[in-house]
Amino acid sequence: MRRVVITGIGMVTPLGLNARDSWKKCVEGVSGIGPITRFDASAYPTRIAGEVKGFDGRTVMDQKDAGRYDLVFHYSWSATKEAVEDARLTITAANAERVGIVIGSGIGGLTNISETSVQIHKEGPRRVSPFFVAGSIINTCSGYAAIRLGAKGPNYGVVSACATGNHAIADGLHSIRRNEADVMIVGGAEAPITPVGLAGFCAPRALSRRNDEPEKASRPFDRDRDGFVLGEGAAVLVIEELEHAKKRGAAIYAEVVSCGMSADAFHITAPAEKGEGAARAMKLALEWGGIRAEEVDYINAHGTSTPLGDIAETDAVKTAFGPHARTLAVSSTKSMIGHLLGAAAAVEAAFTALAVKHQILPPTINLETPDPACDLDYVPCKARETKVRCALSNGFGFGGTNTSLCLKRVE
Repeated sequence: MRRVVITGIGMVTPLGLNARDSWKKCVEGVSGIGPITRFDASAYPTRIAGEVKGFDGRTVMDQKDAGRYDLVFHYSWSATKEAVEDARLTITAANAERVGIVIGSGIGGLTNISETSVQIHKEGPRRVSPFFVAGSIINTCSGYAAIRLGAKGPNYGVVSACATGNHAIADGLHSIRRNEADVMIVGGAEAPITPVGLAGFCAPRALSRRNDEPEKASRPFDRDRDGFVLGEGAAVLVIEELEHAKKRGAAIYAEVVSCGMSADAFHITAPAEKGEGAARAMKLALEWGGIRAEEVDYINAHGTSTPLGDIAETDAVKTAFGPHARTLAVSSTKSMIGHLLGAAAAVEAAFTALAVKHQILPPTINLETPDPACDLDYVPCKARETKVRCALSNGFGFGGTNTSLCLKRVE
């Protein structure tokens, strides 16, 4: 079986406009949550989010493209460009057909869709941009990148809500193992902080209403959590066959060992009882990767800061790992950046790869009063330097889809 490793990482998050700054602030336990500034949110019960700050798509796209494509594609391309540069990957006519791209999103061009809908009602259909469809559909993340890079391998988008990033990485892993490609550029992007996006998540009371203390609103596993915080951004990884990476002298962050996948078949938004589906995904990640439970030192939890979800994931970890659940570390980086929906799993996979590379665990900030039902080691409030041989990164999505990505240190 062909081994696959991560050789490049690119990120745009509420903590920074690149991987270096995002990781630095993540380890420092900095919150990227604040009052919404992009539009007037005063009429909404939730008025906070994890906005990307100081980003200008025209720094990575020309002005025409920046105007044609939704913000989600600005984020996606910025992260892709950084990941390719970080991997020192050069795509030429000789290798173009062996480089593929799979980047997904949970929603896609929400701003573009919302504003065009209003425009039709106000001005009629003749005013709609000819770039509306291409500037909104999810697979433009991959298609635009392929055009800019000249990558001619497998190319498509993935949509599976908050598990999107892990599914994209898994598809890239399988493409390389099937020898369809030597290199895959994979990840997820999202830009949901819009009036429609905020209203949609406020309606079912899914979001935290801790508007007066935004930096403390995302508090996974804490007794006083009251919902998740909407976030935005992107993360893209360059993954490639191990020998291919070695031959070109690429630096390696971690090995992608496997990705366990399952369905709850239970409820469109609520987790299955005791996190049954999530537990199966973690067990499958270990089984397919040939990893013993005792080899896993860290889990980057889905950890959304919702009352039901955090308990279900805690139960799932106990089911999947048995007694070892008490000795491994679990943390939620959503405590700092919020929930990036279709970008969440990709960002968390990137953080997990960096944790494996640098042997340091990101903290779960705001964990001040632990929920008695959440009784594992969540690396509270402060990062921890420790041995990380193998790690899982969980991503669960609406529709009952579950993923658990397994990464391993490469000596």
